[in-house]
Amino acid sequence: MYKIYPKTLFLGQIIQYLPTCQSTNDEASALIARTDAAEGTLVITDYQTAGRGQRGNLWLAASGQNLTFSLILKPSFLRATEQFWLNMAISLGIYDALQPLTGDLLRVKWPNDIYVGSKKLGGILIENTLHGSNIAWSVVGMGLNINQTELSYVTATSLQLESPLPNGYDLSGLLRMLCTTIEQRYLQLRSGQREELKNNYLQILYRYQEEQLFESQGRHFRGTIIGVDDAGRLAVVENGDVRYFGFKEVSFILDI
Repeated sequence: MYKIYPKTLFLGQIIQYLPTCQSTNDEASALIARTDAAEGTLVITDYQTAGRGQRGNLWLAASGQNLTFSLILKPSFLRATEQFWLNMAISLGIYDALQPLTGDLLRVKWPNDIYVGSKKLGGILIENTLHGSNIAWSVVGMGLNINQTELSYVTATSLQLESPLPNGYDLSGLLRMLCTTIEQRYLQLRSGQREELKNNYLQILYRYQEEQLFESQGRHFRGTIIGVDDAGRLAVVENGDVRYFGFKEVSFILDI
């Protein structure tokens, strides 16, 4: 299964398929620990029993209906403080593959969720291993709701719910496209095209330059997202002052 033969230089050229596993990120990390894993190796499963979200939440998906996989990358050109650049590149790669199918409502919700309108289609979890001040290895986990139409949360959605096809989507074909577009964005990052990447990222950022209700440290406030700094902190204007928030320091609480 998943002999996809992507038209890539390295991404997805080696695939480890597991019918079921606890976490593809864990499996990819174990592969790195056991061997000198090749960059671009893809670990994919039909069913993940203990997938993790960014905030430590459990990520569960129906068996064989979605895409749950991890990529092994070696972004040694990035310092540890620059890891959010990889997040931006991966997010853009996913957007490039799915936007022709979902339309203009597709967005990336900071820090790493994929949204259609106000509903979550998927998420990204990047776990890094450092060598000195640089990143040695990155395990990039992705969970994307594709053909599943019965979801546990009213705030979740899938590709089939948003843009239905009579027989659903070809998972192998989608995976092939994702490998292509993610590699393109990764190579763009590796070649130093950061300004273009960041501008592209901001254009697809959920609620960018729109007033939004937030919560931080138990306090609700209205603010407007004006960008993301190089460390990945969300820049929000509140009453004329710019505030910066790291992961888990702020959350969206209401669409307005």
